Amino acid sequence: VDSYVVITPNEARRKQLQQIAQKELDDLERWKEKHRAGPIALVPQKLGGKESEAQVRENQQMMLMQSKYQKKHKREEYVKAKKAAEEAEILKKKAIQREKAERLEVKKRQEEMKRREMFLQDQMSKTSELLSRLDVGLPKSDSCQIANPGPESTAWKRSHAYKQALREDENRRLEEMKQEQRRKAELMEFKQKQQEEARTRAHQNEQRRVNNAFLDQLQNKTRPNNI
Repeated sequence: VDSYVVITPNEARRKQLQQIAQKELDDLERWKEKHRAGPIALVPQKLGGKESEAQVRENQQMMLMQSKYQKKHKREEYVKAKKAAEEAEILKKKAIQREKAERLEVKKRQEEMKRREMFLQDQMSKTSELLSRLDVGLPKSDSCQIANPGPESTAWKRSHAYKQALREDENRRLEEMKQEQRRKAELMEFKQKQQEEARTRAHQNEQRRVNNAFLDQLQNKTRPNNI
């Protein structure tokens, strides 16, 4: 075990330090007492502006009511906007489905028109083939001169006129079908434009109605205060 030395305290030095510290504390207290702030003398005056307390409280109540109303209106606007967005999405999906259905209908009509054209062409080809077979035994106009046309020449003329009438009827039918498809396409485009314009007008009217209702309610809330 290491050795150590105990030093006895110096009582005189200790008392002297305590006396110095006490003297400094007394000097600090006397300085605080000497420099203590005195009483403040102010002229009484009325504060709070030109409005009375009742008017201020009424204005605060009105502001609180307006704040609550604005929060409620914002919540209603959010719900309406969300509902309008959902309805717009539903209308958009319906429009897409309707457009798909119309395209499918147009495609079916086009296929039906093509089948009719093919049927008419096949019928015309078979009729032409039949008439050409009938015309094989008839004499040619440039091979010999017939003074008095017989029944063969009359039959050839009739078959030629019949074929010409069939061609004209086929062309007329094809032209009518093309015009009908063109009219249907124009009508479909016109309906789509009308629906889009109707949706735009309905949205604008709803927005205008909400804004007018908000302004009317706000005016009704602030009217008693102004009176």
